[in-house]
Amino acid sequence: MSQFQLFDSIKLKEPIALDTGGTAPIGSSGAIVEVFNNGEAYMVELFGGWVKADVNQDFIPTDRDDPDSFMETIGVETVYPHQIYLVKPARETVGIRAQILALIDELPEATLEEVRDFAEFLKYKQRQAIESRTLSS
Repeated sequence: MSQFQLFDSIKLKEPIALDTGGTAPIGSSGAIVEVFNNGEAYMVELFGGWVKADVNQDFIPTDRDDPDSFMETIGVETVYPHQIYLVKPARETVGIRAQILALIDELPEATLEEVRDFAEFLKYKQRQAIESRTLSS
């Protein structure tokens, strides 16, 4: 199992050259968007400062308290475990559905059939519980 997981929030331990030119500095924030070869490397979306779009749809600096603000993506780069550290695990930043979808992408077809069957069983149980509560009311 890899040290980092899909959607983990990370920061850089060292500067990373960007494919578009320039460099993401030490401490740049990012999110893991792909895991390569069981954690030998990671595709990371790296973020810059807080920005918002002006009337011309250009990005202008702002702060995180502005309701229209978002963190600007400065690059999507391949990094290695020694170049990053964990800030917040995915289980604390994304919903359960996103976590399940990420896990499903890694399962073989036969296991997916088992997951589907179990999900259908849970849905059936939920429907029965609702019907039972409705009848007893």
